[in-house]
Amino acid sequence: MKKNKIAVIGGGSWATAMIKMLSDNREDKSIFWWMRNEETAIYIREYHHNPNYLSAVEVKLPSQQVTTDIVHAITEADYVVLNVPAAFLKDALKGVDKELFKGKSVISAIKGIVPEDNKIVGDFLQSTYDIPLHKIAVISGPCHAEEVSLEKLSYLTVASVDMEMAAHFAHFLRTRYIKTVISDDIYGTEYGAVLKNIYAVASGICHGIGYGDNFQAVLISNAIREMARFLSTVHPIDRDINESAYLGDLLVTAYSQFSRNRTFGNMLGKGYTVTSAQLEMNMIAEGYYASACLHEINKRYQVDMPICEAVYTIVYEKKSPVYIMRQLADKLS
Repeated sequence: MKKNKIAVIGGGSWATAMIKMLSDNREDKSIFWWMRNEETAIYIREYHHNPNYLSAVEVKLPSQQVTTDIVHAITEADYVVLNVPAAFLKDALKGVDKELFKGKSVISAIKGIVPEDNKIVGDFLQSTYDIPLHKIAVISGPCHAEEVSLEKLSYLTVASVDMEMAAHFAHFLRTRYIKTVISDDIYGTEYGAVLKNIYAVASGICHGIGYGDNFQAVLISNAIREMARFLSTVHPIDRDINESAYLGDLLVTAYSQFSRNRTFGNMLGKGYTVTSAQLEMNMIAEGYYASACLHEINKRYQVDMPICEAVYTIVYEKKSPVYIMRQLADKLS
């Protein structure tokens, strides 16, 4: 029997983009979409658009497959795609028993660390829900939800220690505007996706305080080396840090107008407080939470990470962005 039932957990822009990709793919499959808000679910069932995110995207799902019953969505699925902000993952899965995940493949489209646990999503799923590593995969970019909605050519990497599973799920994502590659570097891919959000916050801060393109180029070239040092320490395998899943995802997140992490950093650089920036954006910048989590994780590894530390100092210790970035500039090469 073909395993072609997919549940997407989350109602934001990236979840909406995921629904579009899966729907536009011609492979025969059933898609279930879970979201928390019943009002939104009712609207989507009736009008086939998400009223809150990427509202131009047509939702091509039967009404009964849009649900606020997470247990039902997961029960029906062979593949469970987690697509909520990392900070809200535990809350979204509240009431879901680990027995429900037995035999299912779980795909993380989350680019963050679970706060309090200080764990990447793969580690959290293993320790909390007893999901074996070979049943977990991670999706990374470079790919913005907004460009998916516009059907601009984009690339996704699906990483898992089970390359056959990664290839099978990657096949569900391919469309005329989405190309996919697979990787066995699940830890490097997931940590890389976390780090690039922090570096995008740094990029935004620098733009906000007036640094130009020349400095941004130096910042990002140092960021990819910083990422390489960290990944080589936490998961030392043979990887090419210049591949799209690492360098490509970093570049688009640091430079794109669609990057919420860059936008968040830009607002901090212009003098917004963290709270006011979050309220005005009305979207989650994963780099905010990731910065604190990486700070704690790196206490164990002691990797030299001046860019991550600069962001942490600005965001959590409320130090002057101008002063901290001036200090950082002296450490870059």
